[in-house]
Amino acid sequence: MTQKTYAKGLKRKALTVALGVCFAGSIHAQSNITGTIFGQVPAGAGNTVLVENLDTGLKRTIAIDSSGRYQASSLPNGRYKVTLQKDGAPVSVRDNITVNIASGTDVSFATAGGGDATNLDSVVVRGGIIPVIDISQTDTRTVLTAEQLQKISIGRTIADVAMLAPSVVKNDSYSANGTTVPSFGGSASSENAYFINGYNVTNPLTSLGYSTLPFDSIGEQQILTGGYGAEFGRSTGGVINLVTKRGTNEWKSGVYAIWAPEFSRASPRDIYYPDTGFYPANGTANGTDGQINIWRQQNKSWSFNPGFYFSGPLIKDRLFVYFNAETTKREGSEVLSGRFDLQNSAAAQTGWREYRFNQPRWTTKIDWNITDDHLLEFTGIQDRTTSEAGRSDFYYPTLTHNTKPRTITTTDDNARLYVAKYTGYLTDALTVSALYGRQKITHNNSLPTGYDPTCPRISVPSTAFHRAPGFVYNTCQVSASNTLPVTQNEESTKGWRLDVSYVLGDHELRIGYEKQTAEAAQHTRIAGGELWTYSRTGNANTNTPNPNANISTVVGSPASGGGLGAQGYYVTRTVVAANSDPGVEQTSQYIEDRWQVTDNFLLSLGLRNEQFTNFDGLGRPYISQRNQLAPRIGFSWDMKGDASWKLFGNVGRYYLATPNQAAIRGASASLNTTEYFTYTGVDPRTGAPTGLNRIPLISASTTICPGTQAISSNAECGSAPDPKTTTAKDIKSHYQDEYIIGVENAFSDSFAWGAKFTYRDLKSAIDDICGDLLRSKCLNANPGETNTFVFREANGTYTEITVTAEQMGFPKLKRKYYALDLFAEHPFSNKWYGKVEYTFSKNWGNTEGQLASDLDTGAGGQADVGRTQDWDLWQLMVGSNGLLPNHRKHQLKAFGYYEWSQQWRTGATLIAASGRPRNCTSHFPVDSAALYNGAAYWFCGRSGSGTAPGTPGYVAPSADYRISPRGSYGEAPWSVQLNLNVAYTPNWADGKLTLQADIINVLNRQTAGTYNPRYENGAAADRRNTPNRFFGQELQISEPRYLRLTARYDF
Repeated sequence: MTQKTYAKGLKRKALTVALGVCFAGSIHAQSNITGTIFGQVPAGAGNTVLVENLDTGLKRTIAIDSSGRYQASSLPNGRYKVTLQKDGAPVSVRDNITVNIASGTDVSFATAGGGDATNLDSVVVRGGIIPVIDISQTDTRTVLTAEQLQKISIGRTIADVAMLAPSVVKNDSYSANGTTVPSFGGSASSENAYFINGYNVTNPLTSLGYSTLPFDSIGEQQILTGGYGAEFGRSTGGVINLVTKRGTNEWKSGVYAIWAPEFSRASPRDIYYPDTGFYPANGTANGTDGQINIWRQQNKSWSFNPGFYFSGPLIKDRLFVYFNAETTKREGSEVLSGRFDLQNSAAAQTGWREYRFNQPRWTTKIDWNITDDHLLEFTGIQDRTTSEAGRSDFYYPTLTHNTKPRTITTTDDNARLYVAKYTGYLTDALTVSALYGRQKITHNNSLPTGYDPTCPRISVPSTAFHRAPGFVYNTCQVSASNTLPVTQNEESTKGWRLDVSYVLGDHELRIGYEKQTAEAAQHTRIAGGELWTYSRTGNANTNTPNPNANISTVVGSPASGGGLGAQGYYVTRTVVAANSDPGVEQTSQYIEDRWQVTDNFLLSLGLRNEQFTNFDGLGRPYISQRNQLAPRIGFSWDMKGDASWKLFGNVGRYYLATPNQAAIRGASASLNTTEYFTYTGVDPRTGAPTGLNRIPLISASTTICPGTQAISSNAECGSAPDPKTTTAKDIKSHYQDEYIIGVENAFSDSFAWGAKFTYRDLKSAIDDICGDLLRSKCLNANPGETNTFVFREANGTYTEITVTAEQMGFPKLKRKYYALDLFAEHPFSNKWYGKVEYTFSKNWGNTEGQLASDLDTGAGGQADVGRTQDWDLWQLMVGSNGLLPNHRKHQLKAFGYYEWSQQWRTGATLIAASGRPRNCTSHFPVDSAALYNGAAYWFCGRSGSGTAPGTPGYVAPSADYRISPRGSYGEAPWSVQLNLNVAYTPNWADGKLTLQADIINVLNRQTAGTYNPRYENGAAADRRNTPNRFFGQELQISEPRYLRLTARYDF
């Protein structure tokens, strides 16, 4: 982003004199929420510089050093006047200087023709007019101001704004705050960090998403996509850094209303069954190929967002307030059940959903300039979402639904954030700041109306093959959610940081300390206490039962259980519950020296040390990581000495802690078990099986919970494990190395361009690994490396076991990313602003990171952050190397606006990217007790019986069955979103009224984000070799076109 600018008439010779010996020691300048003004003064021209905030009256007088340089750091963002003084008298003035967050603005003074100081040029320097390169920055960033956010046609969320930065892509498999969570530079979506006024507001439980605020409260949004200094940590993706608006010496107020009407919203297109070739449309229940799956023409919604603000001085030049409050109301209805679910009465009962959301939010910002040298600020934010959703029957034959819902569920998610910050300018060279913040998020989710805890959840396949004839598979369970809260769930954080900056000659020395603790309370159980899932052994496609086939290598055949098992029918009972209060403590220290080696060469030398401690549900540490040294080295070379050409680069290491969610199933009293039965009947009210008879187990396994015949693949039997036994000894953190080299050029007074190459290499990750060598447990480890584990014996003693990656059968961990980013920018001048960005990139390896987007079959990626299915078994890693889900080979982004007159403005935004890699997965070639019975292995085709040729029931794999490496099945179509807007600010309203219309997704392109990758049917062993009727189905289709109307009146 352009930070340093000069009036259009400034001569190149004067510019060269002004910047030839510029001082650039202020990249983050004490804090990530303030900025710096610095510059050069000719010898003898003056001895002090007065910096004055034009909005608040804040003044600082800065001495000029013997080399003619000065620096005013830790300045609140805003507009400034800079006056060169000699013996207290003004000599020259630079007015209307813009200071952005975490940035440096060069304001240098030059003599006309290099003459006497009394002949100083009086040209006014204006920020934001000319694209002169900012040579004080070594990172890569995009900064958008509140004014730009109003004029650019984009969605009104933090994530939508982030999409304007290069290398940022949507990950359609994960969402938070009502929108998808972005991926930065090939990293998983949980690897980002989010800050509001200097405080980390990343989701304390999952690290997916953030606490947010009224969109109109945003003063500036900074998107850091790489190369950030030692001040930032806890991110191997990107950083979104926000500062709120603040009060000034002028009282201001306004109201606004934003309406997205239902009539203007295009209908979402229907979802069809894919043409698999195995289920031709022939009028039968199995004939699904090419038929409609989910009818969405009737899905409608609207939203209305009124708000107001006021700001001004409580005491002129000293005490200021800003307040913004709004609410967003959104209502709609949608079809959720699939076309053939009408044969499954349990699913049809909740096939129609009507919902109402209300999101009241407010922001308060108080700034107290105690003196010009001591500043105190306070931020308070509430982000609350309440909802009410009713579920009722939907009938596909008539495309109608019941008008009275069977059940209504209400939720109340309430986030509150409070941040206090002190800044002290103790001397011209020494600045100190301290920050303290607290955040609390509560989730009050009511039980659905009509909820009966004695009614279990019922799951019945849509195909008749799996349902015994003569029974009604009904349900009295009204909850649409699989799990329900036992008590109020909540998350909270508290933290503080201290930063000190000292300028010594050519060095700006910065040191800092920060600590943040995040806690979560998660107490849930499965709705109704248990889930009954009906199934049948055999081939559903050919309608051929096989009652004598074992369900798995641990569970015997249905026939051995009697009852309807003689025909292959059986049922599983699943019990799931979580009872955990985990926590994460993150502490760090950093030191950074920004050294002006020569007049034109800046070197930034930083070192960050981080410590992470994860606590289990009982408050016991189970991961403790110390001495994690992260060097950050960057440089900026003003190649010609006039800020027209800049060569920059940096090398850094970045660490990331394991989120709290990993402890819920991996280090707490989690319960997740399955039992197998045959049955003789079905309760017509509850849908629960009757006449149960347990199917015998045919082999011993440590995945069987002690004293029961319940199977738990992760030994989640309801008791908290010994924390020593959950995690490898001396486990290393998730960390990544990054290398960047780039060049920027101010081609003319109104045009700049740049190119940057980035390479990222994930060196270590934390995930759970499983297997017989680990006594059939799933333990936290560094996958692809040698790990040492501790096991507690029956007599209370401990045994250590070291296993290598070779013994586990694992490849070396790999996630790599490279990108070439190009941009061209025309800063606002001559009535228009525009920027174009292009990225060519590749993201490949055998792990996404903390997430598993590849497991998305319609409900999103795997929810267990930091404990994905990857690395659980060596068989899951066969063929895992390839293009990763956040790979987008090409990205093109363009945005801008044109002011035709004082009354009319138009704008456009284009965001286009090549598609996400597609996958084809199936069952592993050989079946065994150690395997997951699911079609999630990197093979494509029909897998056969998984047994050796000649064994009873042997079925050969299909001729096209093969290894299918990750990302090798083509790619999704290009995503293209074009937004347009027009704004009218009539003169008859004295410029106070603005009417604006935005059309989002003008072309109404509704493209699939990904596709169902499962070639064969689901998790049950009897579904091997049975083609999946959903293989290749479109998933995560983009939002249809809609109109957004805005009316704003500023008093």
